[in-house]
Amino acid sequence: MGQRDAEATRARILSAAVAEFAAHGYAGGRVDRIAKDAESNVRMIYAYFGNKSGLFDAALSDALVRMAEEVPPRPSDLAAWVGELFDFHQRRPEVLRISLWAQLERPEAASEPLETYLEKVKSVQQNASPVIGAVDLLTILYAVAQAWQLAPIGLLSADERASNETRRAAAVESVRRILA
Repeated sequence: MGQRDAEATRARILSAAVAEFAAHGYAGGRVDRIAKDAESNVRMIYAYFGNKSGLFDAALSDALVRMAEEVPPRPSDLAAWVGELFDFHQRRPEVLRISLWAQLERPEAASEPLETYLEKVKSVQQNASPVIGAVDLLTILYAVAQAWQLAPIGLLSADERASNETRRAAAVESVRRILA
């Protein structure tokens, strides 16, 4: 019998939980499906995370911290950073989806750790103005980067010429104009 790797098991569970909760939300997410997809069992999930709420909160936190680590703010070029965020959301739509489910169903768990936000606010402070403060600026930048993930499919399909490339370029150009 092989030796268990607790960290690998925990990582598989978190990965499966992010996918499950992004697809079905907290209420619709099933711990038994997560266990199956993680090649684990429900008992191990409860041993690692305590309960379904603990698992959801850990999955959400893991997804948001990974995004923060993979795409940290670039204060010297915020427009390029928005392009990188756009790319991240194209590659990893489950991160935005689990965040939206959290805001709907578990708002108490729906934010990155405060320290992560404080670091981001400090990093963009130099680009803020009296009219648009650092928190407002970050909010606008995230909204621009996420807009195409949140837009109605019918609206997006109204322009047959549009592609992810042209949408990304529009996001970056929008931020350049906002900052000008």
